[in-house]
Order: sequence, then C-alpha cells, then structure tokens
Amino acid sequence: MFATLIGPYPAPPDPLAPDGAVRGTVEELAKVGLEPINDGLGAQRAATDADSERIVAAWRLAASATDRAVKQALVGPYTLARSAVGQRAPGTSSATIAESIRGTIEALAAAGCPLIEIEEPAAVEVRGDERERRRFSDALRTATEGLGDAVHLSLVITGGNADAIGAATLFDLPFSSYCFDLIAGPENWRLIADAPGDRGIVCGALDPSADAADRPELLIWAAQYAASTGGRGLTRVGLANASNLGGLSRERARAKIKVLADAANLAATATPEELAAALDPRAVDIRSAALGRYTRAGQNQPGRRL
Repeated sequence: MFATLIGPYPAPPDPLAPDGAVRGTVEELAKVGLEPINDGLGAQRAATDADSERIVAAWRLAASATDRAVKQALVGPYTLARSAVGQRAPGTSSATIAESIRGTIEALAAAGCPLIEIEEPAAVEVRGDERERRRFSDALRTATEGLGDAVHLSLVITGGNADAIGAATLFDLPFSSYCFDLIAGPENWRLIADAPGDRGIVCGALDPSADAADRPELLIWAAQYAASTGGRGLTRVGLANASNLGGLSRERARAKIKVLADAANLAATATPEELAAALDPRAVDIRSAALGRYTRAGQNQPGRRL
C-alpha cells in the first residue's frame, strides 16, 4: 500500500533555480510520506522535449535528492499525437511518436528508473469508437511492447470515464499497473472491478479541487475496495490525487498529499478496530459511505426492502 502524486506539484512560493526547485519539491514529497515520488514538474515538460538524454538527466537530478523511489512521467503516444505538440511536424504519425517514446522509456530503464508513468488523458475521448480504440491500443503497444521486464510501466488515465474503451482493450496492454481518476471518472470503478488481480491499481480518489473536504474515509474505502477485486490485496494498491494539483497553492497541495499519505499508511497498517476508532463512523460501513450517513449494521436503510 502506497501513496503517490500524479501530475505536477505547485511551484515553490519563493523563486529558486530550477535544480533547487526540483530538489526542494522531491524532499517535501518524501517528508510527507509519498513513494514513489516525481520531480513535481509532471509529464508536460517531457512532452515538449523529445531528447531522451535531457529527460534522463532530469530524472537523475530528482533521484539524487532522495533515497526513495523516483518515477518519471511521459505523455502517452495517443494523447501526444492528438495534441498541438504532436502535430507540429506535418505528417508525423502516431507510430513515429510511439517509437520516440519507446526510445525514451528504454533510456530511462537503462539509467535505473524503477517506474515510468504513461499519461493518456485523451483516452477518455476514445469512447465507443472502434477505430479510435485500435489507434489507442496500437500506439501504446508500439511504445511499450516487450519492455515490461526492464521497468514497471503504469498507465495513467485522468479527466473522465474511460470504461467505454473496455477492460479487454486496456488490460491486454503490457502495463504492470493502472491509475484511474475516480473523481471526474467514477465509472472507472467498472474497469477496476474487471482488472486482473496481478495488475496494480492506483486509485485517483483525492479530489484535486481547492475547496474539497480532504477526509481519509473515502480514500481508505477506495483502497480496500480495489484490494478486494480480483484477489489483488493491498500490496498491489496505491492512492493518488485524481488529477493534477498544479493550480493550487503550495500550502493547500501539501495539506492534500499529507492526507493521501496518512490514509495509505492507515489502510495498510491499522486493524479494523483501529480504523473504526480513527475514522468518522458514518464512513466505516460501505453502505454508510454510499448514503452519506451512519447506518448501524443490521439497521434498515430508508427505501430498502429486506
């Protein structure tokens, strides 16, 4: 059981040299208790820089600031091909973009990067279009096929529901784990329920909005439910923010990831009795969580026929 940051982290309030800002962010994320950690810059920088050597150098800088595992995020080939960045060179195909990303993955793996996230926010636009589904699958397969033994590859889908792609398409891809946005895309729970038990699941269950009530109950419920699917167990489950926190103040983002890390630790180590004592009783029971109020076990729920 672990907690990790998806996407960028707010820049420090005081201007710092780029290297100092990265080191400061990595140290802050580690202190809060996240792992694996990123450099706080997200994948968009890598999307605008096709030079794998510079991306590897950036990962090395972040990794040198902590003894915790540091990951690297890359924008996926399907999303990149649909973006303005991917269309700068007329005639550039998604296959060409996928090959370039593959080269960067290989370079990062050779440098010792333990985990690479492939962010595909455009996956929510695939919906039920069979042609787009094939393009999505083909691009990711070109970028990742055969690389899973060298590095842990994780597919990250944020911004909405991706269940229309279908579990068969998603879980036939060579990823060791999957991160789903469960705030903007609650139907992604259907995909988690169908995920093979040997795949890791990262629950993007922390609401990224500034005014959200950051309580641990939903996070712990999400982790335990994901762990129960496919006999997965908590060792293959993580918690994350649903989408990026880059628009928040540094102080607000820090408070959010602290809740994230604390919830992951509690879910992994607490006994049922300790959980009941630590959490709001209205959210201890799965039915109570759904109803938004406490219902004792055995007590009739309004509108429910027994």
